[in-house]
Amino acid sequence: MAAASVSQSKLSRGKPDLYLISEEDTVYEQDILRHPGTIRPWLAYIEFKFQHGNLHEQAYVLERATRQLPRSYKLWKMYLNLRMKHLGKLNPAIFKAEYAKVNSLFERALILLNKMPRIWEMYLSFLLLQPLVTFTRRTFDRALRALPITQHNRIWALYRPFANSASGQTAVVIWRRFMQVHPEDAEDFIELLVEMGHYTEAVQQYMNILNNPKFRSKNGKSHYQLWSEMVDLLVEHAKEVKTGDDVGIDVERTIRSGIERFADQRGKLWSGLATYWIKRGSFERARDVFEEGITTVMTVRDFTLVFDSYVEFEEAITGALMEEAAVRSEKGVVDESADFDLDIRMMRFEQLMDRRPFLINDVLLRQNPNNVPEWNVRVGLWGDNKKEVVKTYTDAIAAVQPKKAVGQFHELWANYAKFYEKGGDLRNARVIMEKAVKVPFKSVAELADMWIEWAEMELRNENFDEAVKIMAKAVQAPKRSTVDYFDETLSPQQRVHKSWKLWSFYVDLVESVSTLEETKKIYERIFELRIATPQTVVNYANLLEENKYFEESFTIYERGLDLFSYPVAFELWNLYLSKAVDRRISIERLRDLFEQAIEGCPPKFAKVLYLMYGNLEEDRGLARHAMRIYERATRAVSDDDRAEMFNFYITKSASNFGLPSTRPIYERAIATLPDDEARDMCLKFAEMEKRLGEIDRARAIYGHASQFCDPRTTPSFWQKWEAFEVQHGNEDTFKEMLRIKRSVQAQYNTDVNFIASQALARSQQQADGENGEKSADAMAALEREARAPAGFVPASTGPQGGNIKEPVVAANPDAIDVDGMDDE
Repeated sequence: MAAASVSQSKLSRGKPDLYLISEEDTVYEQDILRHPGTIRPWLAYIEFKFQHGNLHEQAYVLERATRQLPRSYKLWKMYLNLRMKHLGKLNPAIFKAEYAKVNSLFERALILLNKMPRIWEMYLSFLLLQPLVTFTRRTFDRALRALPITQHNRIWALYRPFANSASGQTAVVIWRRFMQVHPEDAEDFIELLVEMGHYTEAVQQYMNILNNPKFRSKNGKSHYQLWSEMVDLLVEHAKEVKTGDDVGIDVERTIRSGIERFADQRGKLWSGLATYWIKRGSFERARDVFEEGITTVMTVRDFTLVFDSYVEFEEAITGALMEEAAVRSEKGVVDESADFDLDIRMMRFEQLMDRRPFLINDVLLRQNPNNVPEWNVRVGLWGDNKKEVVKTYTDAIAAVQPKKAVGQFHELWANYAKFYEKGGDLRNARVIMEKAVKVPFKSVAELADMWIEWAEMELRNENFDEAVKIMAKAVQAPKRSTVDYFDETLSPQQRVHKSWKLWSFYVDLVESVSTLEETKKIYERIFELRIATPQTVVNYANLLEENKYFEESFTIYERGLDLFSYPVAFELWNLYLSKAVDRRISIERLRDLFEQAIEGCPPKFAKVLYLMYGNLEEDRGLARHAMRIYERATRAVSDDDRAEMFNFYITKSASNFGLPSTRPIYERAIATLPDDEARDMCLKFAEMEKRLGEIDRARAIYGHASQFCDPRTTPSFWQKWEAFEVQHGNEDTFKEMLRIKRSVQAQYNTDVNFIASQALARSQQQADGENGEKSADAMAALEREARAPAGFVPASTGPQGGNIKEPVVAANPDAIDVDGMDDE
């Protein structure tokens, strides 16, 4: 490399190193002479030297070529690459001179090739290897000035890492220039500024990008995240960041704007603003911020955050003052002003802790001033402080909008009146009550409760007549009111006279403190307004009954029955008829009542009424009348109760007229009831005939019942018939029973409704492993049996190997040996 430098210097003086030219180079030298302005001979010559020459010869040829053709980008690039390659492993500090020579070579190349960005990139990359900060920075600046702006990105790709490594003011100056053309990289610049401690400029950069609506974060950060990072920087470095109009930074205004804009972060921002003033040493301003924060936040979460920071701040200040006081005490120094300041701060801290429940309550009421339960909580917090309690009640009544109230607004009014009542000031309590009943509550029920509260207050103070007057005023209404209780377009005051709750309390009150006539008037008024409930009817009737007005009591039941339909009417009839029967009025009248009751009665409720009716006839009338009633009941009751009604009817008929009288009942029951219940009825019928000795009638009944008794699903029926025939029959009757059984089975085999159940029975038998063989398809087997003659039993397997086997008949353990009976 030293020889290459010597050759370069000699060439510069016009004295070529002829010893570097061999005989083999003659061809290339002559070609260059023939074509002095062409690059092709030089490239061939250089290629030859790269393959056969040494470093000195290569550098010699390239030096000559670049002097001959100084505008050739290709020759310069080859030359510069060659020189840089052989310096790549040398220390730039030790071989400073050699590096300087290559720098000079780059400067020569850039004289004519200063618009070539690749040459600049090579030069700048080479300079970055050398400890030449100022020269490198200036070279970067030259490159930016020389190249068009469209190619600056290639230079900045090297310039930014250089700036970061150079650090200090150099880096800041370079980045400022870069930000003029690439503002989208502001986040990287801010990161650099923070690392270097330029906090004020970092904040200014944050403000620039936040004020730029077109800015988009390369890291995907939102506008709030960037703003939050700026606030954190302002708070964390409160002393280092300069503020004022000259730098355009107003920390308090910035954070307060965020408090207004970001409602869900108010707690954090209030704490941040207070922390900012604490770090600046402005403790009183910090305390003012804390106070403003805890009295304006809207959520308990934000309040807890600000309050905890406030408490921590006060504890730190108080702790520091207590340490100072301890030191003074040890030294025996007396400082009354410092001790007084400590006492004040401790008192302030205690007051802050005492205020906490009130402050939380304030937060909840700021969220929703219509929150009635929280107003009641606030009243409870004041305890025995009567002045504040009254003020709280007054504020609550003024703040709560009745139609938007959460909770029972009337309770607030009632508690307000009770407060004066407990204090013995009944006059003010009545004034409050009188105002309360004029409030347009959210519902009629609340207004009714308010009137009742007023009346109960008078009762507690033993003003019974006043309580009655209040209730009379509450229910006052036109003689014929057409108001709809559920009409929300009317105020509660216009509808409250139709409140059942109000009338119920009123009638109970009058009943306990007034005469029967007054009570009857109120009940009559309830009926006039058509707001009576089933309970009203029962209560009114019971009241008249207790006072021996039995007929009027019955009249009330009848009026109630006019008002209500089933199922309510059933309960009223039940009570009415029971009372009438117990009263033992004439049998004709009772029959009329029962007839009215069962007329139009739904089948679901008919059973009880018919049983009561029949019982009446049994006790005071004729048994035959009772039987007719029970017979009517079997037609009138629901399907679920019909079988039970037939059984009851049969029992009563048998007890009154003997077993034979039940035959027509059994027959009609069997004809009326569904198959399952008819089968049970047939069994009872047959048993009754057997008891009477009517064996043939019993057998006929079994035969009739067999038509709806599938031997596979109801084997118990056939077992009972078989036992009956064994006990009372003969061979013919038994064979007839078996014939009927087979025919019934065949009938059910061909019935689609029973194929599934038969297949299920077969599958269960196969599961038990009785035969141990695989069965054929269940449906196919059923079809074969249906086509076979009655009584035919198919062989277990088909013919095999041409040998015909006797069919194997399954043995029936319940079969009777008829031949044996003949032998005997």
